[in-house]
Amino acid sequence: MKRVQFLWFDGCPSHRPARALLDEVIAEVAPGTAVEGINASDSSVALVHHFPGSPTIRVDGRDIDPGFEDTGDYSPRCRLFRTPDGLRGVPPREWLEAALRP
Repeated sequence: MKRVQFLWFDGCPSHRPARALLDEVIAEVAPGTAVEGINASDSSVALVHHFPGSPTIRVDGRDIDPGFEDTGDYSPRCRLFRTPDGLRGVPPREWLEAALRP
């Protein structure tokens, strides 16, 4: 079973739609997979988890963004994803599906 982490901070408007998408994809691709939720609103929590912004989804310790580069800035903030459709606050469904498939 894959290990899934969902990290967010309270001020991010994208974290709820991203979590809903994650739950939907898990139900279809990897039913029964547990998700560890980590609220990184506190800067010390963000630092410990190397939080690159909200929302962050990791599967088996790897960011689902295939082009992810760690900048070393772990402050609580919103995150944008570079997608084929431009910058988005929620990652593409395809990235989640690819990360969750066996």
